[in-house]
Amino acid sequence: MKTIDVCLSPELIHLYDVSDKTVVVVDILRATSCMVTAFAHGVESIVPIADEEECERMKLQGYVISGERNGQKIPGFDKGNSPFEYMDEHINGLKIAFTTTNGTQAIEKSKGAKQILIGSFLNLSAISRYLLMSDDNILIVCAGWKGKINLEDSLFAGALVDKLRKHIEPDCDAPLVAQELYLAAKDDMLKFLSASSHVKRLNRLNIHKDISFCLTPDQYHVIPSLKKGELRLL
Repeated sequence: MKTIDVCLSPELIHLYDVSDKTVVVVDILRATSCMVTAFAHGVESIVPIADEEECERMKLQGYVISGERNGQKIPGFDKGNSPFEYMDEHINGLKIAFTTTNGTQAIEKSKGAKQILIGSFLNLSAISRYLLMSDDNILIVCAGWKGKINLEDSLFAGALVDKLRKHIEPDCDAPLVAQELYLAAKDDMLKFLSASSHVKRLNRLNIHKDISFCLTPDQYHVIPSLKKGELRLL
């Protein structure tokens, strides 16, 4: 039987052999939610980049440069890290270079996996259907916050584990912990997360509507996948 596991922080990824696994990277607030939204609105590709300066140089190659540090748009960049910036008609056909505090770092650390997918609540059912059909074992990599565990990514991990529970076996206790957390929160995730560190951080920046939107399941049916350093639709 296939197995599923949860890496609660990218700093723990060295504990896992990802070479035979499909890795689902998640950064709910807000990197992977932005990526899913962008592909749903017609972006051609996204290059995730860990380093800010390297991302900035991509503008010379014709890329739209997007990113944030500590929740705020990087000065001089074209776009920030709100999903609402990736919804208008002008996004169609763009190539984007994207760097964030946590999400793109998690993608970088997941390289070496058999396959890397981008997950969010926005495409939760699409991801779960794909994983059910795949023969690979699964590892969910939570981006967290600067190496520390966060609540919102752990909730997504639990939601995905719960959707797959009848068909895919937990590899250790982390999926069980995440699932129980999700079951406790699922009826009102916004309220459950109200005391969490990153929600407080975004609220201090007056970023409210992003939080609610990023917690809304199944808005889109797209699955971004990393191939040769570039995200494209699966």
